[in-house]
Amino acid sequence: MPQDRHAASNSAFQAAVAQIEIGVAEQRQVRPEVIFEGEPPPRRLAPQAAAIAATVEVDRNEIGWGRFVLLYDPAGQDGWAGPFRVIGYVRAELEPEIAADQLIREVGWSWLTEALDARSTGYAAPSGTVTTVQTEGFGTKQDEAVVTEFEMRASWSPVSDGRDDFRIDRHVGAWVDAMCVACGRPPAPPGVAQLRPPAPLRRAERAAQIRPVQPGPERPGRRP
Repeated sequence: MPQDRHAASNSAFQAAVAQIEIGVAEQRQVRPEVIFEGEPPPRRLAPQAAAIAATVEVDRNEIGWGRFVLLYDPAGQDGWAGPFRVIGYVRAELEPEIAADQLIREVGWSWLTEALDARSTGYAAPSGTVTTVQTEGFGTKQDEAVVTEFEMRASWSPVSDGRDDFRIDRHVGAWVDAMCVACGRPPAPPGVAQLRPPAPLRRAERAAQIRPVQPGPERPGRRP
């Protein structure tokens, strides 16, 4: 790659990393229950990558966890819609009545797409999986409460606004929104895009509100 193209490529990635930092700073102000930390980025998925992790804590108890990875390849890759790709991971415990709903996986996917739409983020080619796992104790552990965990692994491509500005900070905000909704946290403060909490809804209401997106062939892989 010629030196000037390499410099431009590096500049675009550094600008995106700066926007991640802006997004994290904004979320720290409005979501004190979300604790952020740096994460080693994956090395083999793209020429350049950055990653952050977050936990949702209430009364010193961790109720959710997530990871946000930004991949950058100036040439793009199969399944991408541009030079950037976001991998988002969310894990949270679900209340039993919510976990029992047969539409919970579709609703869980909508938490992400609604968050992206609410923040007016440009995105394309969304793909992912939603899994619910129920853990029940037996024998000497039979008195332990049944625990149901929600896991979402998703990826999508940020789309530029036409001025090579991908607003990665908004994608960070949407990922945090989805994670907090999965954890049952209250809506964001006034002035911040609000999403419905995962309170039990009548099945007909949920079916009317869901805008399902069919996952593509791409999968984010093991624990992004």
